[in-house]
Amino acid sequence: MTDYSPFDLDKRNLLTTPASVVTPQDFGRVITKLTKINAALMSRVERSMDQQASAFSLFQTAISQEAQIKLRTEELNTALLRLAHANNELRDARDVSERANMFKTRFFTAVGHDLLQPLHAARLTLSELADAQNSAENIRLAGNLSHALSTIEELLTSILDISKLEAGAFVPNFQAVALGDIFAGLAVSLEPLTRRKSLRLLIQPTDLGVHSDPLMLRRILQNLLANAANYTQTGGLLLATRRRGDKVAIDVVDTGPGITPTERGRIFEEFQRGAASERSGGIGFGLGLAIVRRMAEALDHPLELRSLVGHGSRFTILAPYAAPVPVSMLAGERDTSASPGLMTKPVIVIDNDLGVLDAMQTLLARWGADVRLARDLDDVHEILSDANFMPAIVLADYHLDGGVLGLEAVARIRSARQSAIPAILITADRAETTTAAALASHCELLHKPVRPAELRALMQHMLKDSQ
Repeated sequence: MTDYSPFDLDKRNLLTTPASVVTPQDFGRVITKLTKINAALMSRVERSMDQQASAFSLFQTAISQEAQIKLRTEELNTALLRLAHANNELRDARDVSERANMFKTRFFTAVGHDLLQPLHAARLTLSELADAQNSAENIRLAGNLSHALSTIEELLTSILDISKLEAGAFVPNFQAVALGDIFAGLAVSLEPLTRRKSLRLLIQPTDLGVHSDPLMLRRILQNLLANAANYTQTGGLLLATRRRGDKVAIDVVDTGPGITPTERGRIFEEFQRGAASERSGGIGFGLGLAIVRRMAEALDHPLELRSLVGHGSRFTILAPYAAPVPVSMLAGERDTSASPGLMTKPVIVIDNDLGVLDAMQTLLARWGADVRLARDLDDVHEILSDANFMPAIVLADYHLDGGVLGLEAVARIRSARQSAIPAILITADRAETTTAAALASHCELLHKPVRPAELRALMQHMLKDSQ
């Protein structure tokens, strides 16, 4: 059977049907069908055109988006290149800054050592000069010179400390610390200043211990006490400690002028001094409390301040409590009274500075000691060639010429005499490694410039123990 569409069927019928049979209704039906067929075809055509238009539009959109993506990618690559360039510049700037900080630290350390060396010799010589004076006026002048030297020492030490803090050279060495040891040493170092100003210095005995870095904690308390002593004109100072939960509160109290509320924040900033310092004619760069704040932050020891204008101030350091530790006999606790015959002992002094050797010989000879001087290991060997010479104590500088350490000389002396001869390491190097090296070699440590009274007290104690 042949398939016909409705159009073909109607056309065939119209062609084969006699004209007399075809009616207007038949033509109407055909026209209606043709109209529907035409509408269907047009609809299909329009849908096809729409689809093509949509496809073209999508194509154009894709091309446009591709162009935009390419543009954004180029912009992103450009931004990444700029960022990489900026990072390189920042890295170069950081490297330059770090090198500058390292250079600054090395410079100040080297300059500090070179300046502390003549200060050390000057202090020893001044002690001899002061003791040789008879008139009150000359004694007063010698005291003024001693105070000037102390001021120079404090300023120089502050500069060295702040440069090390800036360079991040201070790394805490946490350990159990006996506060009694630190307190005793502070009593000795502060006594000349409080005596000169006729201030009372009260230090509370304690067997408490804290978990801290002993050198940094001592420096914090030393700065607080020195700051309090400088501002206090009458009355005195108190260094005390007490338990506060799992921490130990260390208080430095003074009867000074007090600190106004507006000054309490800025006095811990570098190069800031309170109005009381200006009124009293105080000197310095205003670094003492800045060093205290930075070291306290490095140790994670909270720092508190309470002050009443016209009555005084109290600075408090909070350190973690540690089990009580035995308090050793420090310089501040040693018997500084003269012991007949105790200082008339053979002593070897080792230092590469001729000025220091001359000053030490004069000072120790005045104390009655039999002094032998050495600049290097060759001089030490020559001294030891006298088999009858048995040193009772050795005073050695830490840094000798040629990179040789004073500890090497001490070890050679002990080995040659087969005896653990007491030794004091005297140095301007305040690095923790130096302290650790002295401790490991069983040597006491004094920092330049050395106070003759402190040196004498330490020597007496060590000689007494060695008897």
